[in-house]
Amino acid sequence: ARRWARALIALGVEPGQNVGLLMPTCVEFIEAFCGIAMAGAVAVPINARYQAHELAYVTRDADLVTLITAGRMTDSLDYGERVCAALPSLAGTSAGSMLHLAEAPMLRSIISLDEACHPAMLPCSAALAQAEGVSEAALDARIAAVDPQDTAMILYTSGTTSNPKGALISHRGQVGNSRNLGVRYECTSADKVWSPLPIFHIAGILPMLMILDLGGAYLTVPHFEPGVALQMLGREGATVAYPSFVTIMQDLINHPSFRETDLSKLRVMNSNFAVQPEWIKHAVAAAMPHTIQVGTYGMTEAAGTVSTSRLSDSYETRTERCGYPLDEWEVRIVDPETGQDLATGERGEILLRGPNMLKGYYNAPEKTAEALRDGWFHTGDIA
Repeated sequence: ARRWARALIALGVEPGQNVGLLMPTCVEFIEAFCGIAMAGAVAVPINARYQAHELAYVTRDADLVTLITAGRMTDSLDYGERVCAALPSLAGTSAGSMLHLAEAPMLRSIISLDEACHPAMLPCSAALAQAEGVSEAALDARIAAVDPQDTAMILYTSGTTSNPKGALISHRGQVGNSRNLGVRYECTSADKVWSPLPIFHIAGILPMLMILDLGGAYLTVPHFEPGVALQMLGREGATVAYPSFVTIMQDLINHPSFRETDLSKLRVMNSNFAVQPEWIKHAVAAAMPHTIQVGTYGMTEAAGTVSTSRLSDSYETRTERCGYPLDEWEVRIVDPETGQDLATGERGEILLRGPNMLKGYYNAPEKTAEALRDGWFHTGDIA
């Protein structure tokens, strides 16, 4: 991570500038993600499933100065090709000079994890070699200058009716919420946390930071495949699992190797049974009777989890509700028309407040003003 940070500094990335990450789940993502933070820059994880027009929008809207991308993964998946399709002005350019693209005015460089890449892209080895020109002391000064309230990452939330909007998450929010999740799940450095969720998504980043901060192990896979996942869960002795979705849990318990897999060390699983079909709740309980199932409510704008079960809660509470707020979160349920607080049992909009919520939306003052009112974040969710 330090080498990535020094390389970015050598490439001219300044504190507060935005660096995109377009790649599947891989070790390089984590190294570059942490390196961006060390350099005082802002990480912009990009949905690896984005098509060219969506990638073009985020590259421009987020004012990316550097984009770090994977290359060819399979015959049908080539991130380099997708970048070229999103940025047609790359044709005829080379990595020997700073980029000047009409469709992405701020973008100055593209780094490819593939050595065999488009001439306009800098191979990863060449980019990292530039780290030698930046001293460790210069990097330490960058790290020391980062303020907890500075933006650590911009996470674009999928818009169903409009373009996605970029939620600004501070270093404080990113780390604070992850630590509070670890407190709730009573995690230590001995834990091994398994998450099959995409690493560019807050549901992948949150448990990753939670367990790496504690010095434990993060277990994940580039693509979820139940047989491979079960091998990993059993072989590594996973203690916490973060599948979250019915499709993943269904595939796990229905796989032929499930009954032979030793899951005896799996103490906690984020299963969200309160919002899953009833049958999966009973099927998982029968298949994994020793594992504590927990329910969760969260969102990108909240740096991940807002509420989740206490491990001491009754089985009914853990499987029929979405938990209690994590430390530092204040939650209200209000009438969306009047803004008045509602009584227990009445349906209303969830409002959130706390030091770990988003700072606003990038380049979107109107959306920020609409969502953040009187210090409260209006989620648009009903509870």
